Amino acid sequence: MGGTPWNFSGSTGQGESEMSNRRNILFNVRTPLGFTVRVTREYWAIITTVKHPVMAGCEAEVQTVLESPEEIRRSKSDATVYLFYRSRRTRRWVCAVSKQEGQSGFLITAYVTDAIKEGERIWPK
Repeated sequence: MGGTPWNFSGSTGQGESEMSNRRNILFNVRTPLGFTVRVTREYWAIITTVKHPVMAGCEAEVQTVLESPEEIRRSKSDATVYLFYRSRRTRRWVCAVSKQEGQSGFLITAYVTDAIKEGERIWPK
């Protein structure tokens, strides 16, 4: 995936059992766009230790952003990537970025921002 050392699906690709994969899922939520977004415990640890440590302990907030966003934008560089936004406080939003693969998808990252990114506004219309 674009030169990053992590497999965003959270699978090692080395024959893990389906049961093991299910136990490793931190959450799997349905978005207003009709697809589900999953994140593994392993990948959430990467987000909260390497990418955006400020998000540690914010799993429930990220789930809420994906389930009940105030706004969703499509990425300008990848039509299958969506940015879900929900306000945290005045002029601050939590953004959950996910990639759609058919009826499911996975969390790429989550972070706090002071600006909503450009891109096509998908929801609400």
